This record gives sequence, structure tokens and C-alpha cells, in this order.
Amino acid sequence: MFIHVVQAGESLWQISNTYGVPISEIVRTNGLFNANRLVIGQSLVIPSEAATHTVRPGESLWSIAQIYSVSVADLAAANNISNPSLIYPGSVLTIPQKPRPTIDVNGYIYMLGLQAAPIVREVGENLTYLSPFAYLIKEDGSLQAIDDESAIQTARAEGAIPMMAITNFTATAKGENLASVVLNNPQLVEQLLTNVIQIMREKGYRGLNIDFENVLPADRTAYNNFLQRAVDRLHPEGYFVSTAVAPKTSGEQSGLLYEAHDYEAHGRIVDFVILMTYEWGYRKGPPQAISPINEIRKVLDYAVTLIPRNKIFLGFQIYARDWLIPHVPGQEAETFSNQEAVARALQYGAPIQFDSVAQSPFYRYTDAQGQGHEVWFEDARSAQAKFDLVKQYGLRGISYWALGYPFPQNWALLRDNFVIRKY
Repeated sequence: MFIHVVQAGESLWQISNTYGVPISEIVRTNGLFNANRLVIGQSLVIPSEAATHTVRPGESLWSIAQIYSVSVADLAAANNISNPSLIYPGSVLTIPQKPRPTIDVNGYIYMLGLQAAPIVREVGENLTYLSPFAYLIKEDGSLQAIDDESAIQTARAEGAIPMMAITNFTATAKGENLASVVLNNPQLVEQLLTNVIQIMREKGYRGLNIDFENVLPADRTAYNNFLQRAVDRLHPEGYFVSTAVAPKTSGEQSGLLYEAHDYEAHGRIVDFVILMTYEWGYRKGPPQAISPINEIRKVLDYAVTLIPRNKIFLGFQIYARDWLIPHVPGQEAETFSNQEAVARALQYGAPIQFDSVAQSPFYRYTDAQGQGHEVWFEDARSAQAKFDLVKQYGLRGISYWALGYPFPQNWALLRDNFVIRKY
């Protein structure tokens, strides 16, 4: 597949002719709302069954290589071209295909109950694991139930492994004291793990994901000990254990979110680790890229020194945010799908820009009330940038937060870049 960025004056008919791909295929792959209206700066994924290109007048080997995101050298080699400056209109060139590495893909989902089934069914072919989010631990070692039956059943039908997620926080409570009570009491730890195993047996979960956040720095060792005990209890039962960790860039990084997350211990103890590489542009903060590539690289550079690469999942958020501007501290941004972000740009006629450092699209608009807005979201270019990181760092896979926000471009590109492992 190829990525095309819409220029001023372009129509879908022109783009379809350029690539020799039916308009209907472009519409379907990108989930376009209106085939007659495009936004300047909008990225389109262009599906291509045939790996050939017929040279048009004025084209060069370099311009063709740019279209298909391949190098001039590889394109020349695939067509036995000794002089790249000598190509002729009408010549049919073979486009070299890149090898696709095999990865694991996890998807968290917090839209549960019956609404989970269609969400999981739509993207299940792209998942190795599905993680309904989440069982909340309690101070007595019990767990607050969630309505996960539909999600689990649909995951199984799609060949995705159900992974139980447990956490200590909610939308209104950080959970640091709750975690402290449980982690520092050996009897509560044993009771919690006994309850986890019971639920896993009853519901058919095959692994556990531990997402304890805001753990007190003083409880770092207690948290590590809990992870070891979880592995000691679950591995003999045939279950795997994973964790989700804050995006750290050094061992000295301060803050409640970071200090108790010991990358070395997690990488040594559990089966795999999900890096939560998102939320730089958080709901109540100032407008900025939600998961900027330049910041993610810093996290990966640190993570790979302590966690085996074949245990690391790159976290990828698949939603957009709309901030009011000028920003007022504490004012909450609106969260919605990347599809809605494009629709909103279309509605207000806002050209989409692209931050080359963060590798993220954004735009600004003024609503009917005269209020300014700034929107940051994900598109085909930013998704490809993250997929390239997974390849460059040799990571085990990708973990999506969270399913339920339509983003058809992502799934098309994911399949084009990788073979998704199904156990």
C-alpha cells in the first residue's frame, strides 16, 4: 500500500487515475465519508494488488520511488536498470516488495458489554491478544467485576487470545494508596492472585496484564516482588504474565507515574512489557501531539538497554483530541476518533498540517461561535512512522489503546507492514 497526501485542487478521480486504483477501493480502505470532498493535507492509503507501475511522461525513477516508498537503488535492481536516468514512458516497472516481519498485536478495549462484540469482530483478524479493561483490585484482595463475556467470546472467534487486565486506578482515583495496601501485605497478594486465577479459569483468559499506575516510589520493591510472585503462581498454571509501564527515558526520572516502574525488573520477570508511549498531549494539558515520534524514540532508547527487545510492545493510541485555544490550564480536551478528526477538518475547511518532528498531523479551526480549536490526531503517515519504529528497534509488537475508535487506515497499513502472529 502507498500513502498519498492530498494537494490543493486534487480530486479522488485524479488520484485514482494516478495510481490505477478504483475510487471504490480508496474509499473503502480509508473509510471516506464523501468521495467528492477531500481536505488539503489529508493522507490517503492507496491499496495496490499489482506490484507494477507504468511509466508516464515526465516521470523519473526517483519520482516513482517516492510514490511507492522504495529506494531508487532497489527499484533499479528489481528492473535491471543500470542507468537510473534512462527510463521511458510506457515501460512497466516491477515495484519491489518489502519483507514483512511477524509481530504480536494487543488491543485494549474498555467499551464492554454487548457493544464490545462488533468492535472486536471488525478488527479481530489484526489481534494476537485482546485485553478487556480492567478488573479493579480492592483492599481485601478481591476484584471488581467487569462485563467481559462478549469481548472474550468474540476474541476467541477471531483467533485472538483473551488477556485479563487488572489495575489499581480509575478515572477519578489515582490508586496509589490502594496499591500500597495490597502490595505490602503478603496475605493480600496471595488472595489477589488466587482470585485472578479463579477468574481466568472461569472465563477462559490465557494470560494476565498488570497495569498498576501511580505506585508510590517507596513501593517499588514491593511491586517488583508482586510481579515475581505473580509469575511464580501463574506460570505453573500455564498462564503468561505481562505489564504496562509508564514511558520512561531514564532510571532517574522523577514523578509518581514513573519511579516505581523498574524497567530492568519488569524485563527480567514478566513475559512481555507494554510501553505506554502516548498521552504527551493529555486531556487537561496544552494541545500537542498525543504520541510524538521524537519522544517515543527517547523512551525506546532507554527501554532497550534494560528490557529484551523481544519482550517490548510499543503502545499506540488510536484517538484524536480537540483543544480549545488559547488553552486554559485544566481545561479538558474533547476525545474522539481519527475519522471524526478528518470529518471535522472537512466541515470547517481546515487544511491539515504535519509536524515533521513529532510525525503527527494537526490543524486549527474556528467554530460557529468564534471559538478557536486545535486538533491533533493520527493518520496514515503517523501510523507508518510508528510501524517503522517497531521494525527499526526489532520490537515484539504493538499494543493499541484503545479499540472502539474507528481508524481503517491503521489496520490496512498494519497488515501491509507486518504478519500478525496468531498462536
